[in-house]
Amino acid sequence: MLACCSKSEKSDVAKNDLPRIAIAGLGIESSTFSPAQTHEEAFHARTGQSILSSYGFLSPDSADFKRATWFPALIGRAIPGGIVTREAYESLMTKMLDSLRKNLPYDGLFFDIHGAMSVVGLDDPEGDMIVRIREIVGFKTIISTSMDLHGNVSWRLAQNSDLITCYRMAPHEDAVQSDKRAVDNLLSRIESGKGKPPFKAYVTVPILLPGEKTSTRVDPGKSLYAQVAPAADQPGVVDAAIWIGYAWADEPRNHAVVMVVGDDRDKVTSTAERLAQSFWDVRHQFEFIAPVATLQESLDKALKSDKHPFMISDMGDNPTAGGAGDVTWTLTEILKRPELKTEKGPSLIYAALPGPEFVEKAVKAGVGGKVEGVAGAAVDNRYAPPVLLRGIVKAIVQGDEHAETEVVVQVGSVNVIVTKKRKPYHHETDFTRLGLDPRKADIVVVKLGYLVPELYDMRADWIMALTPGGVDQDLQRLPFKRIQRPMFPFDKDMPAPDLKAKLVEVTQ
Repeated sequence: MLACCSKSEKSDVAKNDLPRIAIAGLGIESSTFSPAQTHEEAFHARTGQSILSSYGFLSPDSADFKRATWFPALIGRAIPGGIVTREAYESLMTKMLDSLRKNLPYDGLFFDIHGAMSVVGLDDPEGDMIVRIREIVGFKTIISTSMDLHGNVSWRLAQNSDLITCYRMAPHEDAVQSDKRAVDNLLSRIESGKGKPPFKAYVTVPILLPGEKTSTRVDPGKSLYAQVAPAADQPGVVDAAIWIGYAWADEPRNHAVVMVVGDDRDKVTSTAERLAQSFWDVRHQFEFIAPVATLQESLDKALKSDKHPFMISDMGDNPTAGGAGDVTWTLTEILKRPELKTEKGPSLIYAALPGPEFVEKAVKAGVGGKVEGVAGAAVDNRYAPPVLLRGIVKAIVQGDEHAETEVVVQVGSVNVIVTKKRKPYHHETDFTRLGLDPRKADIVVVKLGYLVPELYDMRADWIMALTPGGVDQDLQRLPFKRIQRPMFPFDKDMPAPDLKAKLVEVTQ
């Protein structure tokens, strides 16, 4: 009688039967209208098993983790910023591809990207990235791509993605769910033996709008994106997605796209065309998600308001959209206001401005000490020079992953957050850890576009200021030269476009 294999041997056999799944990708929004450049360290790249901690649904005790043997290669996510240097991109790609080579072959690959990366001297970096990955892993490997809805889907990216999806909410409260959907679709196609969906329908929609006009919190974005989940749940369809695209890069791929993938050719094609037509039909209805005004008008309204905190978005230099984050124009104008010149004036928090030399001076002065120096405009000085700050150091905090060192300096009734390195301020704890209470402030000015959920829920009132910078919300003021034309809203009277779906060849 043959002896049964041991418990450990059974475990090894079961593990070997599981699909082999790699993980790779780089993510950033990078504006080509900003003078800033993004370097390798900004991506905080992870390699190997540490990558799995980025995904809660791949924790060791999770169901998805147990469905496969995982081979994380490299992922990197940078705060939005300027164009990525070619050296940074090539260095990260070399590390990613070298890691992928070590564990060949793969049944599948989870390709986790944003979709709006620009690289010096290279169009369509994500398309380049996936082609180079394909050269390593081959065409039998099923690649499932997960993206931000503000990413761009080039034909090359569509060709090499067997499964593809994107967020269905802006702000992106469903980011984790979207990544999980990409992984679940990948695992299900492998486990079922169905493999690559045979049909991928692709529709170019000649619309280029900023996220601040296309939020899914309100119509028409809300109603448009409400169609996506039911479309994806149809028999014969694996997934469906609408990409708004990224508005602040001047490349031919920057426009809206609809893609649907699945097993039923007619259903996939008709669904993609229906979603694309729905998008086109509501193009004139997109408006800013909040009231919009000049900065002076915004400050006038905030200073007269009895609603606190009154939030003002400093939109043109929004670092979460690709702005340099160090434009000083807005803060310079704020500090000119006579109402804010003394400590007894309305309390205003300004978040934030990078100024490493100023931070060093503030640290030397210590909390309670007087400090004087300039900050900002080291990268983008097109609209105002470095701003002079003369005041009292109210807080010094070390150790933030992005800012490294943060200081608060009070100038009159304005509390200015100055950082060693740029950082967006999204969460209430970003303020409270600095000793600031945004809920009790009269005015809070943040370098953002639409408010992220915590700030949105905190606001008593809100206005978005049309300020200058690398992500200027007035797209007509930006020197576009390479986007496809005609394009709405640049060509408002353009003829109706051809919204027939193109079937993307499946890689074999």
